[in-house]
Amino acid sequence: MNRSTMISGINPGLTRRGALGLLGGGAALLTAGSARAQEDKVLTEALVLRDPEIPAAGNPNGDLTIVEWFDYNCPYCRKLAPELRQVVQDDGKVRLVLKDWPILGPVSKVAARMALAARYQDKFLVAHEAMISVNSRITEPRIAELLSGAGLDMDKLKNDLDANAPAIDALLARNNEQAQAFGFNGTPAFIVGKYRVPGVLSMDQFEQVIADARKANMGRKTEKN
Repeated sequence: MNRSTMISGINPGLTRRGALGLLGGGAALLTAGSARAQEDKVLTEALVLRDPEIPAAGNPNGDLTIVEWFDYNCPYCRKLAPELRQVVQDDGKVRLVLKDWPILGPVSKVAARMALAARYQDKFLVAHEAMISVNSRITEPRIAELLSGAGLDMDKLKNDLDANAPAIDALLARNNEQAQAFGFNGTPAFIVGKYRVPGVLSMDQFEQVIADARKANMGRKTEKN
């Protein structure tokens, strides 16, 4: 997973070597990739960091954005979820954008579509927490059980899923195109500020890359001034 890419219009301001040094090769600054024409359409800052159809967790007005591509049946995603939640809570200034990337089978796609349909009753994050917090693979009956237990209106959920299927599927396609353009090979995968992080991080590593991403942002602001 050596490929790195740039979100269109973003100038990282640091060298690739410097970025690779952040986590011993686990993170890379977003730098220009080969399929630039396609990436300019897919990897815009607005679509990657601020897709209007994905509610942000954490601080919606935070000074730094973390984007996670995840699958509800990914054991690493489930294991990491409480640690990532804690990092975001402790920091207090991070926006967390959760991008469903259902690559582990049909049930993963069902879970993703139902979570996104929950947005129409303002319960996307509730649905996400219900499904990402289990300790084992989920099945379709288990998905319904978890969402019902979390307080979702299941009749409305089904109706919203049917009525908004094209929009939901288009969002999943966007998430997939972005993940592929970044060269991610599996879940979880992250963008932290302007850094591409393809893999699992510890809490300490997340805190370190957040700090370095903020330093990179401050450096660019200083240059502009």
